[in-house]
Amino acid sequence: MTTFVDTSAFLAFLDADDENHAIASRTWQTLLDQEEGLVCNNYILVETFSLIQKRYGLTVLRTFQNNAVPFLIIEWLTLEHHESAITAVLAANRRHLSLVDCASFGTMQRFGIRAVFAFDPHFAEQGFEVVP
Repeated sequence: MTTFVDTSAFLAFLDADDENHAIASRTWQTLLDQEEGLVCNNYILVETFSLIQKRYGLTVLRTFQNNAVPFLIIEWLTLEHHESAITAVLAANRRHLSLVDCASFGTMQRFGIRAVFAFDPHFAEQGFEVVP
Protein backbone atom coordinates (compact mmCIF):
# COMPACT_ATOMS: atom_id res chain seq x y z
CA MET A 1 0.00 0.00 0.00
CA THR A 2 1.16 3.52 -0.76
CA THR A 3 0.83 6.22 1.91
CA PHE A 4 1.02 9.98 1.44
CA VAL A 5 3.00 11.77 4.19
CA ASP A 6 1.90 15.22 5.35
CA THR A 7 3.92 17.97 7.04
CA SER A 8 1.95 17.41 10.25
CA ALA A 9 3.32 13.86 10.48
CA PHE A 10 6.91 14.96 9.87
CA LEU A 11 6.68 17.65 12.55
CA ALA A 12 5.13 15.30 15.11
CA PHE A 13 7.80 12.72 14.38
CA LEU A 14 10.66 15.19 14.76
CA ASP A 15 9.44 17.09 17.83
CA ALA A 16 9.76 15.05 21.03
CA ASP A 17 7.51 17.62 22.78
CA ASP A 18 4.67 17.25 20.26
CA GLU A 19 1.58 15.55 21.72
CA ASN A 20 1.57 13.12 18.77
CA HIS A 21 5.31 12.35 18.84
CA ALA A 22 5.09 8.82 20.25
CA ILE A 23 2.40 7.66 17.83
CA ALA A 24 4.12 9.44 14.93
CA SER A 25 7.41 7.68 15.72
CA ARG A 26 5.73 4.27 15.91
CA THR A 27 3.76 4.91 12.72
CA TRP A 28 6.83 6.07 10.77
CA GLN A 29 8.76 2.96 11.84
CA THR A 30 5.82 0.70 10.99
CA LEU A 31 5.52 2.22 7.52
CA LEU A 32 9.26 1.78 6.95
CA ASP A 33 9.20 -1.82 8.26
CA GLN A 34 6.30 -2.68 5.97
CA GLU A 35 8.24 -1.16 3.06
CA GLU A 36 5.32 1.08 2.26
CA GLY A 37 5.60 3.47 -0.66
CA LEU A 38 5.86 6.82 1.11
CA VAL A 39 4.82 9.69 -1.16
CA CYS A 40 4.79 13.44 -0.76
CA ASN A 41 5.03 16.36 -3.13
CA ASN A 42 7.52 19.19 -3.35
CA TYR A 43 5.03 21.58 -1.70
CA ILE A 44 5.05 19.38 1.42
CA LEU A 45 8.85 19.46 1.40
CA VAL A 46 8.97 23.25 1.08
CA GLU A 47 6.46 23.67 3.90
CA THR A 48 8.23 21.10 6.09
CA PHE A 49 11.70 22.54 5.47
CA SER A 50 10.49 26.04 6.28
CA LEU A 51 8.79 25.03 9.53
CA ILE A 52 11.67 22.82 10.70
CA GLN A 53 14.24 25.52 10.01
CA LYS A 54 12.17 28.18 11.77
CA ARG A 55 11.14 26.09 14.80
CA TYR A 56 14.08 23.74 15.38
CA GLY A 57 17.10 24.95 13.40
CA LEU A 58 19.51 23.58 10.86
CA THR A 59 20.66 20.53 12.83
CA VAL A 60 17.13 19.10 12.85
CA LEU A 61 16.70 20.14 9.21
CA ARG A 62 19.82 18.17 8.26
CA THR A 63 18.53 15.18 10.21
CA PHE A 64 15.25 15.34 8.32
CA GLN A 65 17.01 15.67 4.96
CA ASN A 66 19.43 12.81 5.65
CA ASN A 67 17.18 10.40 7.54
CA ALA A 68 13.65 10.91 6.22
CA VAL A 69 13.73 12.39 2.73
CA PRO A 70 15.65 9.45 1.18
CA PHE A 71 12.68 7.18 1.97
CA LEU A 72 10.20 9.38 0.09
CA ILE A 73 8.84 9.23 -3.41
CA ILE A 74 8.48 12.89 -4.32
CA GLU A 75 6.02 14.15 -6.88
CA TRP A 76 7.11 17.44 -8.45
CA LEU A 77 4.05 19.54 -9.15
CA THR A 78 3.58 21.09 -12.57
CA LEU A 79 2.02 24.43 -13.44
CA GLU A 80 -1.23 22.56 -14.18
CA HIS A 81 -1.16 20.93 -10.72
CA HIS A 82 -0.44 24.30 -9.09
CA GLU A 83 -3.32 26.00 -10.91
CA SER A 84 -5.66 23.15 -9.98
CA ALA A 85 -4.70 23.53 -6.31
CA ILE A 86 -5.32 27.30 -6.46
CA THR A 87 -8.74 26.67 -8.00
CA ALA A 88 -9.52 24.20 -5.19
CA VAL A 89 -8.47 26.67 -2.47
CA LEU A 90 -10.58 29.45 -3.91
CA ALA A 91 -13.57 27.17 -4.52
CA ALA A 92 -13.44 25.84 -0.94
CA ASN A 93 -13.62 29.41 0.35
CA ARG A 94 -12.12 28.36 3.71
CA ARG A 95 -9.43 30.42 5.39
CA HIS A 96 -7.56 27.51 7.00
CA LEU A 97 -7.49 25.17 4.00
CA SER A 98 -4.10 25.86 2.46
CA LEU A 99 -2.64 25.67 -1.02
CA VAL A 100 -0.36 22.89 0.25
CA ASP A 101 -3.40 20.96 1.53
CA CYS A 102 -5.18 21.24 -1.81
CA ALA A 103 -2.02 20.37 -3.76
CA SER A 104 -1.68 17.29 -1.54
CA PHE A 105 -5.28 16.22 -2.13
CA GLY A 106 -4.62 16.55 -5.85
CA THR A 107 -1.46 14.45 -5.65
CA MET A 108 -3.31 11.73 -3.76
CA GLN A 109 -6.17 11.74 -6.26
CA ARG A 110 -3.85 11.59 -9.28
CA PHE A 111 -1.98 8.60 -7.86
CA GLY A 112 -5.03 6.87 -6.41
CA ILE A 113 -3.60 7.09 -2.88
CA ARG A 114 -6.23 6.62 -0.18
CA ALA A 115 -4.05 6.51 2.98
CA VAL A 116 -2.29 9.50 4.51
CA PHE A 117 0.07 9.71 7.49
CA ALA A 118 -1.14 12.99 8.96
CA PHE A 119 -2.46 14.79 12.00
CA ASP A 120 -4.29 17.39 9.91
CA PRO A 121 -8.08 16.91 10.02
CA HIS A 122 -8.52 18.23 6.47
CA PHE A 123 -7.51 14.87 5.00
CA ALA A 124 -10.31 13.00 6.81
CA GLU A 125 -12.75 15.75 5.76
CA GLN A 126 -11.79 15.00 2.16
CA GLY A 127 -12.52 11.29 2.64
CA PHE A 128 -8.95 9.98 2.89
CA GLU A 129 -7.97 7.22 5.33
CA VAL A 130 -5.82 8.86 8.00
CA VAL A 131 -2.98 6.82 9.51
CA PRO A 132 -2.64 6.32 12.44
